[in-house]
Amino acid sequence: MHKQNPNAKNVLGEPLEPCSLKPLTGYYRDGTCFSGEDNPGYHAVCIYATKEFLEYSKKVGNDLSTPIPAYNFAGVSEGQSWCLSGPRFVEAVQNGMAPHIFIHATHERMLELIDLDTLKKYAIDL
Repeated sequence: MHKQNPNAKNVLGEPLEPCSLKPLTGYYRDGTCFSGEDNPGYHAVCIYATKEFLEYSKKVGNDLSTPIPAYNFAGVSEGQSWCLSGPRFVEAVQNGMAPHIFIHATHERMLELIDLDTLKKYAIDL
């Protein structure tokens, strides 16, 4: 298991806050959206999952709600937080289906994919 960098920053330049411990999220399953260079999917944005977003995500080929026991993945339910792939978030923004996010738990690596002003539009913790 990856040990998170204690100096990890969010998109605001502040210490990265946890996203979700139940379900345990993050590329490294450490509860944060820390995104290192070995994470090509940029699982860096902490979303608030809604029924509408989970249905949209499944429709575009990223089923987050169906459990996959082989990967110890219980599935994401409405009302839970989850570290979403950065490109999937950008796609959702472009399709007008982006979920709300927790900006304090969104890793600074997201700024390589999308600008801060856009992220702030979806933040529910500002």
